[in-house]
Order: sequence, then structure tokens, then C-alpha cells
Amino acid sequence: MTMLRTLKRRYGIAAPRVAVHTHVPWYWRWLVGALLSAVVLGVAWLTYDFGRSLAGYHSGEAAAEQTRLASEVGRLQEENAELRDQLVAAEREVQIGSSTQGNLAGQLKALSDENALLKEDLAFFQTLMTSSNDAPGGVAINRFRVRPDALPGEYRYQLLVVQTRTRSKEFQGRLQLVVDLVRDGRPEVLLLPGAQDKQDPYLLVFKFYQRVEGTFTLPPDATVSRVQVRVLESGVDMPRSSQTVTLS
Repeated sequence: MTMLRTLKRRYGIAAPRVAVHTHVPWYWRWLVGALLSAVVLGVAWLTYDFGRSLAGYHSGEAAAEQTRLASEVGRLQEENAELRDQLVAAEREVQIGSSTQGNLAGQLKALSDENALLKEDLAFFQTLMTSSNDAPGGVAINRFRVRPDALPGEYRYQLLVVQTRTRSKEFQGRLQLVVDLVRDGRPEVLLLPGAQDKQDPYLLVFKFYQRVEGTFTLPPDATVSRVQVRVLESGVDMPRSSQTVTLS
């Protein structure tokens, strides 16, 4: 009975309806789907572009503007590079000009100092030639100067030593510096040259005059109050001439 009822339900009046469809190959279905997708995308793009046009945006004009801006950027980059080269060249010229100007200023100062020194020498020798009074000992010290130099504790001295009596004989001797200083609150006296110093810068050998210039170095914490220079003739203990300058 059960089997009979099953057959009736399947093949009888109550059986399910059967529909017959035409078979479509899969590649046609894919082709139709692709075409529909393309149409949908095209409509979407046209809608989007139409919306941008309504908003005032035009793709052609934007592309042209982008091209123009890219060209302008390239031109400005080239112009900036050229300006940088010109700036470097101008800075180099300024440096060369400043260096040349500094050298000329230094040369001018050196020549001015030398000119002033020569004028002082000329005035001194004119006075010396017209003077009838001989200096004691036959040797005169002129323009003795002492000043701090570039390095801490370094001092530079200058002087002119002249024979005032008979000039037929060459003078031979040496200089001696007596430096009065204060160090750690205590006064000290320093004789130069010392035993460890070179003697050559202090030697004197001249017939008429000799210009002497040199330096001496003291501890940086020492304060010089005055310096005395002495001219000693070879074989004679007593100074032939002396002169003192006060620094502080």
C-alpha cells in the first residue's frame, strides 16, 4: 500500500509539474554577464562624469591644467638651479673680494706703521746729528717699548740702540732685560736672558745703530709692572746705557 501511494504521488494527478527549458551554454551566459557588467559600468561612469560636469569639473580642462602646471614646475626648477649657480658664483666673488680687501688693508697698515717708524728714525737721527751733547757711555737707547703680545703671558719689546761718540769702532755687546713683576701677590725680579734662554736675540753688533725686536714669555698669572733694558759692552760689567718703561 505504501508503495502504491508513493507511485500515485509521483506519477499521478498530484505529481509535481515538470518544466522544460532550452539549454544555454555556459560561455554564452558569461558573455551576456560581461556585457551587462560593461553596460552598468559605462552608465555609472557617464553618470559620475555628468555629475562632475554639473559641479564645474571638466576632465579635459583638468588634464590640460595639470600639464601646464607640470611644465611650470619644470621651468621654475631650472630657474632655481640657475639662480643657485649665480648665487654660488656671487658668494665666491665676494669672498675673493673680501680676502683681497683684507690683504690690502693689512699691507696698508704695515706700510703705515713702517712709514711712521721711518719718520721717527729720521727725526731721531736729525736730532742726534745736530746735538752736541753725547749720551753717557757713548750709547743711546731710543724708543724702548714693551707691550703684551698675542699669546697669554707673551710680551714684545722694541728699541733702537745708537752710538753717539766715535763711530769708527764697531760696538759689540748684549742686551739685558730686568722685568719687575707680581706673582701670587709677591713681587719678583726676572733677568733676561736667563741661563736656559738663547743668547743670540740679545747680542749687539753694530757701528752706527741697531734696531732690536723680540719677545719674552712669563707665566700667564704674572703681572708686569715695569721693564728696564740695559746695554752691556763685551768685557764690561757696568751698563753703557739703560732705560725703563712702566706697564702698570
